[in-house]
Amino acid sequence: MIFRRGGGGRPAPVTEDAPDAVVAAESEPERETGTRPKGPVRKRMALFDRVKYLLMLTVLWFVLVWAAMADNPLLPFGDAARERHAASAWLYAIAVVELVRQTHYLVSERWSGYHRFWTERFFGGFERQSQRRLSPWTRFRVGRILTWLCWIAIIAVVIGAARDTSPVLALFEVPALLWNAMPMVLQIVFIMLIAVGQFVAIFWFLSRGGVEVYYPDDIKTRFTDVWGQDHVLERVRENILYLEDPDRIEERGGYVPGGILLWGPPGTGKTLMAEAVAGETGRPYVFVDPGAFINMFFGIGVLKVKGLFRKLRKLALRYGGVIVFFDEADSLGRRSLPSGGGPLGQPGFGAASGCHGGHYLSEHTRQVLVTGGAAARGGIEDKVVAGMGMGGGGGGDMGTLQALLTEMSGLKKPRGFVNRHVRRALGMRPKPPPKYRILIMMATNLPTALDEALLRPGRIDRIYKVGYPSKAGRLRTYKGYFAKVAHELTDEQLDKLAVVTPYATGATIKDLVNESLIAAIREGREVITWADVMRAKRLKQLGPPEDVEYIERERHAVAVHEACHAVMAYRTRRHLEIDVATIEKGSDYLGMVASIKPEDQFTRWRSEYEADILVSLASLAGERMFFGEDNSSGVSGDLESATTVAALMEAYWGMGAGVSSLTALQALGIGPGTPDAKGGPVGVAVAVPKQGGGDAPSGRLGERIEKMLADLLAKAEEILAESRLEVLAVAHALEAHKTLTGDDVIAVIDGRQGPLVDGTVYTRPEFQRSLEHYHQAAVTAHEGHTGVTLTLPVPGLRTTGTG
Repeated sequence: MIFRRGGGGRPAPVTEDAPDAVVAAESEPERETGTRPKGPVRKRMALFDRVKYLLMLTVLWFVLVWAAMADNPLLPFGDAARERHAASAWLYAIAVVELVRQTHYLVSERWSGYHRFWTERFFGGFERQSQRRLSPWTRFRVGRILTWLCWIAIIAVVIGAARDTSPVLALFEVPALLWNAMPMVLQIVFIMLIAVGQFVAIFWFLSRGGVEVYYPDDIKTRFTDVWGQDHVLERVRENILYLEDPDRIEERGGYVPGGILLWGPPGTGKTLMAEAVAGETGRPYVFVDPGAFINMFFGIGVLKVKGLFRKLRKLALRYGGVIVFFDEADSLGRRSLPSGGGPLGQPGFGAASGCHGGHYLSEHTRQVLVTGGAAARGGIEDKVVAGMGMGGGGGGDMGTLQALLTEMSGLKKPRGFVNRHVRRALGMRPKPPPKYRILIMMATNLPTALDEALLRPGRIDRIYKVGYPSKAGRLRTYKGYFAKVAHELTDEQLDKLAVVTPYATGATIKDLVNESLIAAIREGREVITWADVMRAKRLKQLGPPEDVEYIERERHAVAVHEACHAVMAYRTRRHLEIDVATIEKGSDYLGMVASIKPEDQFTRWRSEYEADILVSLASLAGERMFFGEDNSSGVSGDLESATTVAALMEAYWGMGAGVSSLTALQALGIGPGTPDAKGGPVGVAVAVPKQGGGDAPSGRLGERIEKMLADLLAKAEEILAESRLEVLAVAHALEAHKTLTGDDVIAVIDGRQGPLVDGTVYTRPEFQRSLEHYHQAAVTAHEGHTGVTLTLPVPGLRTTGTG
């Protein structure tokens, strides 16, 4: 039962089949005005709606006058108007009917009783009867037919008046009139087609390119050509099984996963894996260039996306499936506004250095973390920053990403003109579209930049990380590439090579093998040796050395600097091994000691970070110890590294005196660097334990970091003081050979035979005294800015002066 408000303010019942106009009118809120009576009235019409038909009739009268003047050019306007006035009784009648209708509406807008009489009593019964007998669709169709008949009658009357004939004959003359006007119509259509065709040609030309199609016989890559990513390869094989035999999963109520995202560092084999998928399945392979959808005009990207998927559907029907690969997908699917993504909102894209810190939290707490702690202050909306840039939605075109999302999961239209239009015109249901077997593969090294709508299941169903290969994967890759060239490397050397290149990808391994071959050919050989590989590795790692020579005192200072790093690394650091030490000047360094991981390790400990800081501070401690409390500016980079690691230990990793996380405090607005009420920075005071137990006075973060560095610097000084002879020995070896492998550095420190350097000579007391004398001469030259008075000691020879 529906109630309406009757007289006296009490609700009066209205039947459920009351006309829509009545219900709508009765739901109209009453306006608080003294001139309008209470009760439901008709909604007021706009001024244009009230006079539009009268204006149309006026224009029609002038058209008829103009037609009369066109038939008789000598007839003036006044005579034509009088002549048309005598023959336009029907036009005036229509105008009078329209005036009566508008008057009726005007009264209904101001008199509720008059409005109820016509809507409820006069037209209400007819409306109720029509609702009972006719469906809404039938009523709509009947109304549309009546509208068309009305307009046809008006057109017939106008044509008849213009041609001085009856309206019925005028309708039969319409085909002849159209045929006579056909040449002019065709000319107009031809001109319009030329104008439109220019734009169509421009957009068609701009929408070409960026998409390459490789047919089954064009691709020779197989899964056996992909090395070092076996765990990802197994998962990708599963997708291929479903692509080749989709009924296996669809008959059981599932669906075939149609999207794979491969993410990871560059050069790890993502593109190669997509090519191998196409090669194994024997399906066409469509490669989409990263810049294919970047255009200077809006809308071109949308056309390219639609054209691409039309081509994919045709290839899928012809070959039973197709693989499309979007390289550098972040250039197309980049998000336009920040959302709940990232390591917490998007599992799988976080760092692998610890446990996933969000899975054990509630949904609300995870949302608080994702929004940077704003929810805790009740201001999430303050943290949302508009990310609108050029293009707004990726690829330089605002609609490109949206078009891609629609094509990947939108409704598929039935195929064919006959199927879509003729069958529907005949009242037949179109045949449903076929199932297009399209496997979409994407690759990116910036997965967190992708829009979440692109990554949802149904578009991208599988997300696999293609990371750096493990040691076994690197060894398999080395064996695969070295099998293609002539070499004399043993299995032990290949295993050693896999160890000393911990972050090597398939691309870098291929490049290293090629560089080793070039080094061998440069020396007139066709077989690669271990020395060629090490030379190529140093070239790729350090770059070509600059052709400069140090003066003696500076050469010795650089050697001592690097020797302190090397000795400290050997004495304190167990999670890394020395790879190479050099004093050959490069583009941005005077010397360096590089270390590598001896095994794959995915977590780091406080003791390891402290050892890293000790190695960084060894240069400052060593220079002050060996050069009389003096030190060079070359320690600046080491101090920056040490300070950064110490700050992260204290404020982020929970490895210092404090426990709170600096990033969380800053997100909440109470951490260091956030302004207080007076405009100054707010510090976080955390108690620092005393050495002998108890609590020390609270100190700020910077004080805690400085204390940690000072304690480790004192420890570094103690270790170097105990290893003075080893430092001078390594410094001498660097001065003599300029570049040492990690095995040679360890051989010098331990006093044994190395691959290049005989470290046993450094255990002889007389040679150790020679090294000490040479160092003192270098210190004297450093203090006086003069030349070194002694020559570099040579084992078995007496140290002599230069002057």
